[in-house]
Amino acid sequence: MVDSTGIVGFVHAVQPMQCVNRVELCAPEPETSVPSLRMDPFPWYAIQTRARHEKVVSRCLRAEGLEEYLPLYKVERQWSDRLKSVELPLMRGYLFCRMDVRRLPAVLRVPGVVHVLGYGSGPVSVPESEVLDIQRLMASETAAWPCPYLRAGMAVRIRSGALEGVVGRLERVKNKFRLVLSVHLLQRSVALEVDPEIVEALE
Repeated sequence: MVDSTGIVGFVHAVQPMQCVNRVELCAPEPETSVPSLRMDPFPWYAIQTRARHEKVVSRCLRAEGLEEYLPLYKVERQWSDRLKSVELPLMRGYLFCRMDVRRLPAVLRVPGVVHVLGYGSGPVSVPESEVLDIQRLMASETAAWPCPYLRAGMAVRIRSGALEGVVGRLERVKNKFRLVLSVHLLQRSVALEVDPEIVEALE
């Protein structure tokens, strides 16, 4: 499976294990591989899950004896009679798992797992520093929430506010984003600062 970014998902063709009522812990399989003698921890890998299955996959990976990390953030949702604080995945549809790559078949059998991210030659690990930075952020209890993944040069559209629907090219100046609007016939452009939370990348 190859997406628009060139990332390949390693999709399994075996039958998944079953979780009781789809939310209980999965029974771990007996360990058949030779124990590793390495002293360093295994690398982190990014696992994509089915929609709203992040917590189920997290529990099942723990039941398999694997170290997983699912960063969650709190948000208040309006119920019919009150506000309720709920925890949602910080990176919707993804979580991290530290594992020996030889455990990949077992991971792919976990209910709710879609694939492990990688490129053509196999799964690719996530840098330890990137996962550590997220863990430190969440441990600090600093307010954090998801935002679009943006990079300079992307074509984006403003999705809310007075300029909703305006399309331009994104630029980054120091720590701020600017949206550049161009009239190509005149070879002229104008720029305005934008909040990254109100823009979306164009496909």
